[in-house]
Amino acid sequence: MGGRRALVFGGSGQVGAAVLERLLQAGWTVDATSREVRPERPGIRWLRGGFEAMPALAGGYDAILSCGPLDHYARWQSTAGVAAPRMVAFGSTSLAVKRDSAEAAERELAERLATAEAALFAAARARGGEAIVLRPTLVYGAGRDQSLSRIAAMARRWRVFPLPRGAVGLRQPVHVDDLADTAMAALAARDAGGRGYDLPGGETLAYREMVARVLAALDPPARLLELPAPLFSALAAALRAGGRLQGFGAGAQARLRQDLVFDIAPAAAALGYAPRPFRPDAAMFGPR
Repeated sequence: MGGRRALVFGGSGQVGAAVLERLLQAGWTVDATSREVRPERPGIRWLRGGFEAMPALAGGYDAILSCGPLDHYARWQSTAGVAAPRMVAFGSTSLAVKRDSAEAAERELAERLATAEAALFAAARARGGEAIVLRPTLVYGAGRDQSLSRIAAMARRWRVFPLPRGAVGLRQPVHVDDLADTAMAALAARDAGGRGYDLPGGETLAYREMVARVLAALDPPARLLELPAPLFSALAAALRAGGRLQGFGAGAQARLRQDLVFDIAPAAAALGYAPRPFRPDAAMFGPR
């Protein structure tokens, strides 16, 4: 792949940063957009701007990778004159998980993701290229996610982390490096375009067990505190009201008892996807 040129959106994010490293290691030259000034480094040309004020781009690239919000990228790609034979974009399994949520905002998110995927596939076909959408489950590993790293941060501060009893819905946390490796595989995969692939982690475990492993990995470890569901709901509401907690509303609490499990087989067959099991250490959840 030496000498090829890629355009990357979201390169400063947790997934995008890992993708950039792999592109450089593979000999690609990269144009990457950012709203902030970034330090120059060999192989990367940082372009100041974003979808609402796009900087000057080359007329074509060998690949375009989007590691940020899928709906923003798909909207831009539908009208942009920039072409590439292969487009790889990260979406989310929230497309399926939140489709029937009791919360309107979550249903709207699922609808935006579905609309964005359809628009991206159509834009790729119109330009004679192929698009692949990668849908991760719970991302961890870089200490920058808003799920497990946030749990770790709260547990470090409180030395304990509360959960409602019955939080046994199944989860498949996925390491950010496995996602970056799969994005690279998607660039070269044959007959894989025009569809989305769910990217679950390599182990399926209960939510309670997942959190317990995070707490045990901290230094020093934190304690899991299981509360009656009504008491937990009241505690979460009080923390949100005091600005000490974001999210974890009724929809999120209900999902703690639901199995959110996705089939690894399509991504394994088309992209060679083989994620690691969930074996966390403290460094995966950011500094103390």
